[in-house]
Amino acid sequence: MRVMRAIIGLLLFPCCVAISRTVFFLIGSWGTSAQQIISMPVLSVIAGVVFWIMLLCLLPKPMRTYVLAHELTHALWGTAMGAHVSEIQVSKKGGYVRLSAYNFLTALAPYFFPLYTIMVVLLYYLLSMFVDVRDWYFLWLGLVGLTMGFHFSFTLLALSDTQSDIQIYGRVFSYTVIYLLNMLMLGILIVIVSPSTTIELFVKRLMMDMIRTWEWCGSALLMWSQHAFYGLKQYNK
Repeated sequence: MRVMRAIIGLLLFPCCVAISRTVFFLIGSWGTSAQQIISMPVLSVIAGVVFWIMLLCLLPKPMRTYVLAHELTHALWGTAMGAHVSEIQVSKKGGYVRLSAYNFLTALAPYFFPLYTIMVVLLYYLLSMFVDVRDWYFLWLGLVGLTMGFHFSFTLLALSDTQSDIQIYGRVFSYTVIYLLNMLMLGILIVIVSPSTTIELFVKRLMMDMIRTWEWCGSALLMWSQHAFYGLKQYNK
């Protein structure tokens, strides 16, 4: 199974390239005009990320806050997959959650599911049902950027150390899935927070980038096989 997962991970690599192209396209077209190089919504998100980096450099790392999100995400995805949560423990040094069933999505969810960002987005739309929150739009995007910065920085920090979740499913498979689903989540978040971006645009662009990427991979593989065959033919002569 470890070898099979590694093969699947390698086969998913072109999908990672394709979805990266799609997400960068969405970011580049988000609210931009002929007079703007970078739109105000994108600048707001970037400002939130930069502010988080400053906090991370100047203040002690909020390890308990990260561990809480990590274990809650395991529990949330485990519950969504039909598992029963029997125990959760959180501390600065680490934590764990006991589940009645486990799969790769449950295991890898904390590395691609930005729990605090999802909470910020849900809170904004919940408040919009009762009060006018449009004046707070750019501040909200800043909080989205801050929480995304939190997610990505602690994900990189966690993956730089040995993680049992990664060891179970293998590094090639785990890292590829984590990257792919992170980019997918980022694309979905852009659709949610951007009035100018629709799910139809996201899906159409992703399908187009998938087709182009796989066509390029097929052409490269065909070219490589032709060179390999020609070299083998010359060698046999």
